[in-house]
Amino acid sequence: MTIHSVPGLQPARRARTVVATASKRDAILRAAIDVFAGRGYFNAQVADVAKAAGVAAGTVYLYFRSKDDLLVSIFEQTMREGLDQGRAVAAAVKDPHERLLRLARLHLARLGRDRNLAIVFQVELRQSTKFMERFSATLLRDYLTLIRTAIADGQAAGVFRADLNPTAAAKMIFGALDEMATNWMLSRRRYTLEDEADAVVDLFVHGARPR
Repeated sequence: MTIHSVPGLQPARRARTVVATASKRDAILRAAIDVFAGRGYFNAQVADVAKAAGVAAGTVYLYFRSKDDLLVSIFEQTMREGLDQGRAVAAAVKDPHERLLRLARLHLARLGRDRNLAIVFQVELRQSTKFMERFSATLLRDYLTLIRTAIADGQAAGVFRADLNPTAAAKMIFGALDEMATNWMLSRRRYTLEDEADAVVDLFVHGARPR
């Protein structure tokens, strides 16, 4: 989020204003995640989010245009955090197999730490074709590129088969991780979601070795 300078404020006061603004916005987003997970996106109202955040309904509209904007912002913030972490892994880990594993574990760890976020991601975001089309064309594409690049690097290094389609393979890995997250969210059994990444990557790697 871009926060513009407030004319007339001293630097220290301006810094406190920026922090307070970001903090309130984050609190509203956190409330939206919990409300959407508990009530369902279509059943929830902006007033419900405001009440959960401890602010007036009008305050929500200072930061977000609508309920749709809240849902989009949840997706964008979470994906940007995932992209930042994924890019850090891509820069630090050269081995394609290890990079895939680290990316997969990061993906599942993020959702596994926050059940309500997992519900919003795995269920509420997918109930609208409009949202799905928008997401597929933006940050999700960049996220898949991280996985695709690891696969392409593995092909260049002779670790993975040269005849693999790296784009299709990246979507397959993402789809497998996605299913693991959904199963964890729906399961009555309590287990660590992050650990499921190992099986997904292991199956892919052993099935993708050169013939």
